[in-house]
Amino acid sequence: MTVATNGKAIQEESVRENGGGNGGSEAVPAMQGGGAGNTEPAASPVGPKIAAAPLAVEVRIAVMRTSRRLRTEASGDAVSPGQYSVLAAIAQAPLTLRQLADREHMQAPSMTRIVNALEESSLVARREHPTDGRQVLVEISPSGLRTLNEARTRRTEWLATRIAALSPEERAVLRKAARLLQDMSAK
Repeated sequence: MTVATNGKAIQEESVRENGGGNGGSEAVPAMQGGGAGNTEPAASPVGPKIAAAPLAVEVRIAVMRTSRRLRTEASGDAVSPGQYSVLAAIAQAPLTLRQLADREHMQAPSMTRIVNALEESSLVARREHPTDGRQVLVEISPSGLRTLNEARTRRTEWLATRIAALSPEERAVLRKAARLLQDMSAK
């Protein structure tokens, strides 16, 4: 596997296949010492960004797999992951279709389809924009808020079940990692 950072590339001498997900696999950097439980990447003489790249690959894979599992395990039949995301976006305040599309990084017609499906299920409602008559605001309905809260509860329960199976030491490490990930994503 080649890892590139700032135009430089390093070739990792060995990788282990990390299967799972949707049947595919991604290469994960080899670990120092080869012992079970060793989580430190092999040392890199090149530079801090390149040395951090193997860990970045592992973190990305773990975050993406966990995110995918949370979406699929806990969404249930009530709403799709995309619909859940829209409900979460408008739970605090109504947004226009354009604001929703921008927030979700999708085209307006795709967002319109999602909102139409939510509206047909009585999970959202459209109302006039208070200052721009050409636009409408999408707001969550009481039924939509219940659906959102139920999905959030299922996601939390799914994750809590897995965390409960960890040792106290593993939970402490996970707590630190969660804080680090939150800090990293805020920058």
